[in-house]
Amino acid sequence: MEPDADDLLLFARVMEAGSFSRAAERVHWPKSTVSRRIAALEARLGEKLLLRSTRKLSLTDFGAGVLEHARAVAAEVDGALALALHRQSKPSGRLRVSMPADFAHNVASGMLSEFVLTYPEVQLELDLTPRRVDLIGEGFDLAIRMGELSEDSQLAARRLATTHWALYASPDYLARVGEPLLPEALEAMHGLMLLTRTGDVLPWRLARPGAEPVQIKPAQRTVANAPSLLADMAISGVGIAGIDRLMVMDALSQGRLQRVLPGWELPGSQCWAVFPERRLMPLRTRVFVEAMSALLARCPAMEA
Repeated sequence: MEPDADDLLLFARVMEAGSFSRAAERVHWPKSTVSRRIAALEARLGEKLLLRSTRKLSLTDFGAGVLEHARAVAAEVDGALALALHRQSKPSGRLRVSMPADFAHNVASGMLSEFVLTYPEVQLELDLTPRRVDLIGEGFDLAIRMGELSEDSQLAARRLATTHWALYASPDYLARVGEPLLPEALEAMHGLMLLTRTGDVLPWRLARPGAEPVQIKPAQRTVANAPSLLADMAISGVGIAGIDRLMVMDALSQGRLQRVLPGWELPGSQCWAVFPERRLMPLRTRVFVEAMSALLARCPAMEA
């Protein structure tokens, strides 16, 4: 007996979600119904698709082969739904977006308010936690991410802009300790440094045209995974911060911070829009990405 296309679609949703419970939430069915439908699919096919444990689901070899066909069914369904949304005259529905909190507060707050006012039929839900969410498993439409992207065949990405990083300190701090004239002088100063997602301190890799790059990691340092906090500490005169210019534009214009070693720069960082791979993007997602792209094109601290 041939498998039902609906059950193949459900099988794909279960594997996307990673559990029967999360899949049941996404399709708005009881977990018992989802489990029963998958068991019925296995019975019709005559082989096990999944190995179940209390902690995770794992595919059998046969299940891995069937999953490719199931994903093709899901892609056709998603494409049809996206086409319907694309043809809407007005964006509508729930839009779940993940982005860094610093970015939301310091760069995008005005754009987000304007978006909500412009598209009242879109229910915008923002997740500003520092973790990298599972877009498909957790049901997100879009994530704004900085830096390098991990490879994932189920995700697509659009590069929106490049941010510029450099060293900054308050005039009071530099008057107290002396302004460094060479990168090596930074070793004796207080570094306000970024903590990476892997828990490592990000060293200052300084470069300028015609010179060999220099890597600095001051012995005296304060480390945090929030660039805005490092900027605030630099403004308070604690030390020198190596951060994105986005975080300090206002402080620079007000004279509360100044550039340190202005001939030297830190590596830039890419800003990405990341979304589930689809043949057509839903209209509500597309207009959000375009609004974000337009914002960053106007931003003097970024290169669109």
